[in-house]
Amino acid sequence: MLEKPLLYLVTDRLGLNQQQFLERIELACQGGVDLLQLREKEISSAEYYKLAGHVKKITDRYQVPLIIDDQVAIAQAVDAAGVHLGQADLPVAVARRILGPHKIIGATTKTVVQARRAVEEGANYLGVGAIFPTTTHVKTVHTSVATLKRIKQEAKITVFAIGGLNAENLSVLRNTNVDGVAAVSAIMKATQPQQVAQQLKSTVIDVLS
Repeated sequence: MLEKPLLYLVTDRLGLNQQQFLERIELACQGGVDLLQLREKEISSAEYYKLAGHVKKITDRYQVPLIIDDQVAIAQAVDAAGVHLGQADLPVAVARRILGPHKIIGATTKTVVQARRAVEEGANYLGVGAIFPTTTHVKTVHTSVATLKRIKQEAKITVFAIGGLNAENLSVLRNTNVDGVAAVSAIMKATQPQQVAQQLKSTVIDVLS
């Protein structure tokens, strides 16, 4: 269901208008993003649905699976590839029951216990972190590299490291055996998203190989 995705983009509009935001997503897809999560925390369901439709046109063009953050109904409405759930969202098991066996379900986990539960309930991948402090508006809790490594050792599903990661600090992930890296600000704040995505993916390949 997830074919060796190395670079996972989680969006943050960061004050961009819609055109700028969509252009940045397209450039990131051109730069080699393997998976894209549309993350919106402060807009209405109607706005989220419209924005998701625009984003999906782009991700479909580049054959990048679109994951919707939090909102199972929005994921269904736009026929996204799946949904990503935090610890305060619907339980993974409930989302799996709603979405069926073929959609991708990801889960944010910060501890081994949370990771075990997500796997047991049917998650396809885990986003583990924050490895470093982030500059996004989303509340984060630090997760140590040791915990990340232990989660990867136990989990038999795809594991992404997330949280303040960029080409300069990815070396901390050496020997963790994680499957990929999720990036937010490193790409979304870049003046040249395509080039940054390319560089980041190249660094991920080097560090994780």
